[in-house]
Amino acid sequence: MAQKGVQLDRETFSCLICLNLLKDPVTVSCGHSYCMKCIKSHWDTEDEKTVYSCPQCRQAFTARPDLRKNTMLADLVEELKKTELQAAPADHCYAGSEDVACDVCTGRKLKACKSCLQCLASYCEKHLQPHFELPVFKKHKLVEPSKKLQENICSRHDEVMKMFCRTDQQSICYLCPVDEHKGHDTVSAAVERSEKQKELEVSRQNIQQRIQDREKDVKLLQQEVKAINGSADKTVGNSEKIFIELIRLMEKRRSDVKQQVRSQQQIEVSRVRELQEKLEQEITELKRRDAELEKISHTQDHNQFLHDYPSLSTLSESTHSSSIKIRPLRVFEDVTAAVSEVRDKLQDILREKWTNISQTVTEVDVSLSEPQPKTRADFLKYSCDITLDPNTAHTQLLLSDGNRKVRYTFQTHLYSSHPDRFTERYQVLSKESLTGRCYWEIKCRGEGVSVAVAYKNISRAGSWNESAFGHNDKSCRLDCDYNGCVFYYNNLITLVLGTQSFRVGVYLDRRAGILSFYNISKTMTLLHREKTTFTQPLHAGLGFDYTFDSFEGSAELCKLK
Repeated sequence: MAQKGVQLDRETFSCLICLNLLKDPVTVSCGHSYCMKCIKSHWDTEDEKTVYSCPQCRQAFTARPDLRKNTMLADLVEELKKTELQAAPADHCYAGSEDVACDVCTGRKLKACKSCLQCLASYCEKHLQPHFELPVFKKHKLVEPSKKLQENICSRHDEVMKMFCRTDQQSICYLCPVDEHKGHDTVSAAVERSEKQKELEVSRQNIQQRIQDREKDVKLLQQEVKAINGSADKTVGNSEKIFIELIRLMEKRRSDVKQQVRSQQQIEVSRVRELQEKLEQEITELKRRDAELEKISHTQDHNQFLHDYPSLSTLSESTHSSSIKIRPLRVFEDVTAAVSEVRDKLQDILREKWTNISQTVTEVDVSLSEPQPKTRADFLKYSCDITLDPNTAHTQLLLSDGNRKVRYTFQTHLYSSHPDRFTERYQVLSKESLTGRCYWEIKCRGEGVSVAVAYKNISRAGSWNESAFGHNDKSCRLDCDYNGCVFYYNNLITLVLGTQSFRVGVYLDRRAGILSFYNISKTMTLLHREKTTFTQPLHAGLGFDYTFDSFEGSAELCKLK
C-alpha cells in the first residue's frame, strides 16, 4: 500500500509533456505545472502562430508567459525522490538467473558484489565485510563477481591453480609439477600474467597505432572525396562552358551558312525575275506588233495598204537565247556537301579525342595508399599484357609473335602510310596505354636496344629532340648494352655504370609519378628510378640505335601471366 501511495504521488508531480518527475518545475497562470525545458520547447513550436496555449487545458495566452521556477514544487519533488530511494523495492538486490549469487546467503540469495580468488566464493556487500575488517582476509584477491571460480580448482589435486605450465600452456596447481608436469617449464600464475600483460600492452599499442593510422587514412579519404567532388564539379562546369561555346560556334556557323545561302538565293532569284520581266515585255510588244501586221494585212485597198505600211514601227532588238543561262542547282548542293564534310571531320575529331577524355576520366583511382612492391612476386601482381602497334613501327622494324617481338633489319618493309608511324627513328609504341600501376618485362638481344615509355603525342618525325625517345619531355628511355645502361630523359643523361641487362623489368605507378627499371636475372636489381609527374596516359616503347649497319638486334615483350 505504501508503494502505491508513492506511485500516486509520483504521478501528481510528473510533467504531462515528458511524463517524468518535474525538473525545474514552473506553473503557468491556468495552474498546470511542467518542466521548464518542456514547456519552453512546446511554445517554441507555436512561435509562428503567435498564440500560446496550455498543453493540458488548451487555455490560450495572447503573449508568451514569463516562466519562473516554482521553488515550493521543486522542494516537494526532491522530497519525493528521497522517499522513492528509501522505498526502493528489495527485489533489485536479489540475484537473478543472469547474476552471480552470494555463496553465504541462505534462502533467497542476494547479488554478489565481489568474488574471492582465495576463498573461491562470491559475497554480497554484507558478507564481504569480514574481508575488509579481519586481518586474515587482508591478502585475499578480490575480483568482479564471477561464475567461473571453480575453473581455478585443479581437477586432479583439488587445489587452487596458482601456477602456469609454459610447456603445455595451461594453469596448474603446486602439486602438478610433481607428476604429469614433471620437468616442464613452470612459473607462478602471477609471473606468467605479468609476461602476458606486457604482450597484451604491446598488442594494444599496435592496435591503437593502427587505429590512429586508419583514422588518418579516413581523414585523407575524406579530404580526397572533397577534392574529387571539387575537381569533378569544376571540370563539369568548365566542360559545360566549352561545349556551350562549341554549340554557340556551331549555331553561329549554321546561321552564317543560312544567311549566305538565303542572300545568294535572293540574288539569283532577282536576276532570273529581271530577265523574266524583260522577256514578258518583249512578248507583249511582239504580240502588239503582230496584231498591227495582221490588221494591215487585211486592208482591201491597195493604195491604203501602201500608205499605212511605212508607218509601222520597227521592232526592237530581240533578246538572244544565249543570254539566258540556267545555272544548275548544284551550287547549293555543293554547300550541303561542304557542311557534311565539316560534320564528318568534327565527328572524327570527337571520336578520336573522346578516347583520351574517357581514359583520363576512368583513371581516377581513390584507395588507401598501398606500399610500393618490393619483391618480384609483388611486381607481378601488376603485370599487364602489352602488344606493339604496327601503325607506329618504323619501316625497318619487323614485328612478329603476335606483335610482341620487334627486330631491327636493314630491309625496308612495305607498311601502309599512317600518321602515327615513326619516320625518322627506329622506334615503336605499344598499342595499349598504361594507367595506374603497371609492370612489364622486355628481353633484349644485341646492342643498341632502348626500353622506353612515351606519351602518345610524341612527334613521329622531325628533329632528334622532337621524336627520339628520351630527348624531350614526352618520353624517357633506358639503353642497355654490354658496357652498362644509360637513362635519358628530356636530354638529361644518367649513367648506370658496371651493369648490363638482357632482361629489363619496368614498373610504372602513374599516379605516384614513379618509373623504375630493374635488371631481371636470378635476383631483381634496381637500375634506375625516376620520380616525376605524368600528365597523360603513357605507352611502352622500344627503340634501336645503330651507328653501323652491321648488326641486327631484337626485343621481346615477355608473357608474365
